Amino acid sequence: MDTLLVVKIGCLVGLLVVTLICGLIPSQIKWFHSSMARGKHRRILGFIGCFAAGVFLGACIMHMMADALGDIQEEIKKLRQPGNFSQKQNSTSEDDDSDGYPFGELIISLGFFLVFFLESVVLQCCPRAVHSHGNHESHDDHKSVPESHSSFRAFILFVSLSFHSVFEGLAIGVQKQTVAAIQLCLAVLIHKAIVVFSLAMKLVQSGTEARWRLLYLLVFALMSPAGIGVGIGVSLSDGDGSSLAQAVLEGVAAGTFLYVTFLEILPYELRSHESLLAKFFFIGLGFSIMAIIAIWA
Repeated sequence: MDTLLVVKIGCLVGLLVVTLICGLIPSQIKWFHSSMARGKHRRILGFIGCFAAGVFLGACIMHMMADALGDIQEEIKKLRQPGNFSQKQNSTSEDDDSDGYPFGELIISLGFFLVFFLESVVLQCCPRAVHSHGNHESHDDHKSVPESHSSFRAFILFVSLSFHSVFEGLAIGVQKQTVAAIQLCLAVLIHKAIVVFSLAMKLVQSGTEARWRLLYLLVFALMSPAGIGVGIGVSLSDGDGSSLAQAVLEGVAAGTFLYVTFLEILPYELRSHESLLAKFFFIGLGFSIMAIIAIWA
């Protein structure tokens, strides 16, 4: 068997195992459940939540948006390539003018407004879809209570991260050099371990039932290995691992993640003015780690 293929299969298994372990720790260990925490324990969990928020902020800006913008721009350039060199020379000025339109940002914005629209529909039809966990105030008091994580937004977070995980796995699967595949896999392993831990924390905070948490984490753990499998198939068939459809899906996923990060995760962690400098530190720490990982992944 080819050495490169063995490495990719090893990456597939490693990503699956590491993702499951790191996701099950906060999901199954009761110490991480904030509803049972008091005093110092609750503050520590709050700081872990801020770290997770920083991880999501970094994943949103440094990974998902950056990858989507780069891929969309590359695919648009491919579509604009004229049929022959003379046509290319004649259309240079036109291409320069049209290149200025931010198609990538537009697609990301569509993903943002898609989730905004879906959530508005859900809340219009079922007002209790967003509820406050750990607070027992009546519905009339909800206007004065900081809004907690909704099950719907937790689901959107899971879906957008799953899309991104498939593309990460695809990037590993289409690698043509063993060293490059190993380096990228290590970077993705670290990235996935931190992200799935943070995702599990948010699922716990959202009040998602245990059986659904396990299902979400299992499906999420399978996404990158599935991407690797697709990438291996593409590389063996000498196909092109990049396409406009993939770039558009990645852009929409980045937009959905943008919505959840800025309208759900960060406001939830900053709802209290207690220990703001400490929260800033942990959010910045999570973001910095994702920014460093972006050097390799």
